[in-house]
Amino acid sequence: MALSIGTRAPDFSLPATDGREISLAGLKGRKVVLYFYPKDDTSGCTLEAQNFQALKAEFLAADTEIVGVSPDSLKSHDKFRAKYGLDFTLASDEATAMLQDFGVWVEKSMYGRKYMGVERTTVLIDRNGVIAQVWAKVKVPGHAEEVLKAAQALG
Repeated sequence: MALSIGTRAPDFSLPATDGREISLAGLKGRKVVLYFYPKDDTSGCTLEAQNFQALKAEFLAADTEIVGVSPDSLKSHDKFRAKYGLDFTLASDEATAMLQDFGVWVEKSMYGRKYMGVERTTVLIDRNGVIAQVWAKVKVPGHAEEVLKAAQALG
């Protein structure tokens, strides 16, 4: 399913770091950056997480919660957070249901081998659970800054 600006974000409830359960309903009233990434502790995913971490104070000032989502386990997320000093929420979708609902669980190809994986995508959701912006096939450099500007402009 392709995400459309102005439509309600698909509802979800996932286990998350810090022993939390995170859901769209539980985030209502705040802006949310959902960033979908392929795998903990890989070069691109680490840089993306570090970039969001570096801007965390500015996102908080814009009343915007950052949530990273991947199919990795909570144990993997905890190690990733500890290794790089990340203190925002990472959610685990090992069953890939939420990743599929958001249309980011796709067929990929590397070295001629086809497999299913996460297409690096970021979604900005407004205070009412409506999709305000979507960045598909994200290129990491400068991305977190671009998302922050959009969150600040959303008011």
